[in-house]
Amino acid sequence: MRIAVFAGDGIGPEVTAQAVRVLQALDLPGLELVEGDVGGAAYRKHGHPLPPETLAIARSSEAILFGAVGDFTLDHLERALRPEQAVLGLRKELGLFANLRPARVFAGLEDLSTLRPDVAGRIDLLIVRELNGDVYFGEKGMRTLDDGRRQGWDMMSYAEDEVRRIAHAGFKAAQGRARDGQPGKLCSVDKANVLETSQLWRDVMIEVAKDYPEVALTHMYVDNAAMQLVKDPGAFDVIVTGNLFGDILSDQASMCVGSIGLLASASLAEGSFGLYEPIHGSAPDIAGQGIANPMATILSAAMLLRHSFGLEEQAARIEAAVAGALADGVKGGDLGGSAGTQEIGDAIVARL
Repeated sequence: MRIAVFAGDGIGPEVTAQAVRVLQALDLPGLELVEGDVGGAAYRKHGHPLPPETLAIARSSEAILFGAVGDFTLDHLERALRPEQAVLGLRKELGLFANLRPARVFAGLEDLSTLRPDVAGRIDLLIVRELNGDVYFGEKGMRTLDDGRRQGWDMMSYAEDEVRRIAHAGFKAAQGRARDGQPGKLCSVDKANVLETSQLWRDVMIEVAKDYPEVALTHMYVDNAAMQLVKDPGAFDVIVTGNLFGDILSDQASMCVGSIGLLASASLAEGSFGLYEPIHGSAPDIAGQGIANPMATILSAAMLLRHSFGLEEQAARIEAAVAGALADGVKGGDLGGSAGTQEIGDAIVARL
């Protein structure tokens, strides 16, 4: 079990250290943790946010535990050298095409959401977002029209193999979430009423669904999905969608939960390789103070065990330990508590 640990910038090293403690507390056979530099920390040391040494560590590992990148003091650099390029570079070089973002409200934290507690308490969903296609990666440019007006343009497109690949990831995720004898549910989000790209998306989703008869497939336009995430988020189980729509809806789901300090994510390649990280960023304003909440990174470690190594029991143990700590009032400042980074880590390790 060779895991690359890329702590990065800001609070990244602090929260990642606690996730490493949790992994070590499980006494996993063959566990090997290899550290590497990314982001601003890597630029200052190697002159690049994703140096060859780090990429080599990533390629020789079975999964990556990632902290955070971002350093406003380096914003003057050309875009290719900015800290955030480490994540984009890893996605490209390692073929990370499927982003998994779970959103769940832990018992007792319903009041943190801006939704009514009875609505927020039902949130337990997973958004599967395609990462390598769509309008973000299509042709784009700026041009001047014949009448002198400037026009920016971006092309949205998906090839059917790209849709099929993320469709399988979504259906498999829905299979894994089936519980209490109930089949998994997969909602495919598109805009097929006006976009040809979305029509292809919907057609391919229907084709792939034949391979997963035990998963219930539904379709929803993205504007309606945005409304339903606020009106009745508990109705969703797994949502699969394209890069643009997934970018927006996953952030909306995060706010419905109420705190990004508890939200983990995974970016998966074909097979079992994945990069696992909290969604909260580097938070340089609180770095080094020992007050960052490491729970999102610890929950990312649970996702790592589940998706890259198939260790469902150990992943569930971590999640139960986090839930137990929260139920006992161990909360960071982002949750209205006063527990520090080390204290939260201690509490979770104790419950393991």
